[in-house]
Amino acid sequence: MPVSPITLFFDFSSPYSYLASTQIEALAARHDRGIEWVPVLLGPVFAATGSRPLTQQPLKAEYSLRDLARSARFLGVPYHHPQPFPVATQQAARVLVALQRAQSPLAVPWTHKVFEDYFVHGRDISQMPVLHAIGASLRLDAAQIDAWCADAAVKDQLRAHVERALRAGMCGAPFFVVDDEPFWGVDRLPQLERWLQARF
Repeated sequence: MPVSPITLFFDFSSPYSYLASTQIEALAARHDRGIEWVPVLLGPVFAATGSRPLTQQPLKAEYSLRDLARSARFLGVPYHHPQPFPVATQQAARVLVALQRAQSPLAVPWTHKVFEDYFVHGRDISQMPVLHAIGASLRLDAAQIDAWCADAAVKDQLRAHVERALRAGMCGAPFFVVDDEPFWGVDRLPQLERWLQARF
């Protein structure tokens, strides 16, 4: 009997989504699960929940910066908090949507490279020249990237992803759904794995 993939809703400007992206593939492989990478925009999620980025909230801001650095060390991955932060990510997300439709083998490499450029190298992924450079590393033409970002069908699909995430109950990023069970946050990965093992 086929099993459902792990659905990962994420925003490219979410540092905790970046951390999750470094862990989810190994976790999924341990349990013979696929991954459905679903890019969304956190703006509508924040509007629905009445929230805003952690680094813009009193008291939580200073703690979140400490927690992000500590969490990255705990997971053994590089992390440098970028400036500016956060940034608009609709263009990077649109390219991912287009790749998933047209050149799926490049979709996950694009995802990892965008996260790495922002959270490791501090490059502003809201800027088209940065996305062009990421594309060039994957042998993607800059004109094609620009065309995808302007494509009405791609824009509609990204909006549909956001609507789907909200219907699924997404209240922050990363947000996972597996076997209709939701998990919010990279710190819930151990519980997600326990669910896959024993449906606790």
